[in-house]
Amino acid sequence: MDDLPLALLLIPMGYLIGSLPMGVIVAKLTGGTDPRTVGSGRTGGTNMLRAGGWGRAIAVALLDLSKGAVPILFAVAVGAPVEVAALTGLAAVLGSWKSIFLGFHGGRGVATGVGGMIAIAPWIIPLALPAFIIIIGVTRYVSLGSMLGTLFGALVVIAFMIAGWIDPGWLLYIIPGEIIVWVAHRDNIVRLLNGTERKFQAGDRQPTPPPGSDPEASADDEPAA
Repeated sequence: MDDLPLALLLIPMGYLIGSLPMGVIVAKLTGGTDPRTVGSGRTGGTNMLRAGGWGRAIAVALLDLSKGAVPILFAVAVGAPVEVAALTGLAAVLGSWKSIFLGFHGGRGVATGVGGMIAIAPWIIPLALPAFIIIIGVTRYVSLGSMLGTLFGALVVIAFMIAGWIDPGWLLYIIPGEIIVWVAHRDNIVRLLNGTERKFQAGDRQPTPPPGSDPEASADDEPAA
């Protein structure tokens, strides 16, 4: 149990980093529109694109990616075992989805989850990114691209684990992280099945969510944070 004190330090740290609402932070620092007042009310890259344009959206996406990568890389750097590093990254994904700074609301954990996956296996980018782009390009559903793109990436990583090229301890990140992403998209899944999911349009503006409403129930395809 020598690793317990380290785990008790790193895992909460991962959650707090993941909880940082980068969309809100970028909006405040640049004098932009708070993404919580536009579209889905979420703070990730897609909604920031609606609220503040491409520059802010790209900044938010990169920061959200870093929320997943940095906790894992830091945990590895300080000598944490793979299992602890995996749980630290998983905590970041959880924080992105249920942020303590946003009343346990947030994004859908996609960008943060992908950031962690990149930290584990950087070569996943050229393998999984085309699937994400093609699905969104063909269907215009960001939610579908996010779910299937991350699922494809997770399956590739698992395949490399089976081949013995990646430590299987990372399964503690890959499988629960993928479950979080899909659970966070549960309302999107219902709308996709019903044929009512909104298609992505960069210049779109949706009505502001009513006060006290749950962003999880918003009719939007927001993937990031």
